[in-house]
Amino acid sequence: MWQRVQTLYLAISTALIAALFFCNKAGDISYVSYWPYLVLLIVITLLNVLALTTWRFRVFQVRTTVLSAIITFALQSWLIVDFVITGNDPLFHLTALFPTVAVILDILAARGIWADELMVRSSSRLRSSKRKKH
Repeated sequence: MWQRVQTLYLAISTALIAALFFCNKAGDISYVSYWPYLVLLIVITLLNVLALTTWRFRVFQVRTTVLSAIITFALQSWLIVDFVITGNDPLFHLTALFPTVAVILDILAARGIWADELMVRSSSRLRSSKRKKH
């Protein structure tokens, strides 16, 4: 499981999203002080952990990773809307960009997982065709 690069991508993505539980969004305002952000963070973290732990079921893992990326993109979009609405007062911290990095890592992980699934399917097809010939 840990020898695959997509697992590393998922672990880093999970760590970035989990770090938002302890960071401030802007000024003294934390992400967990606003309950819709808290709900999104919990859902994204659970989806990432689920994707990390279901490495034997690659199709489910890809779907979970893509769903996590979509929800994380929605969170990032919401953060951008909040930034535009509030103007530059107060200034947002660098942690507001963590969801963007997490989306990129989730997409890379999904591509890697799907490539593994295609490789397994092709090797299974080759093995089954060899059995039929004999």
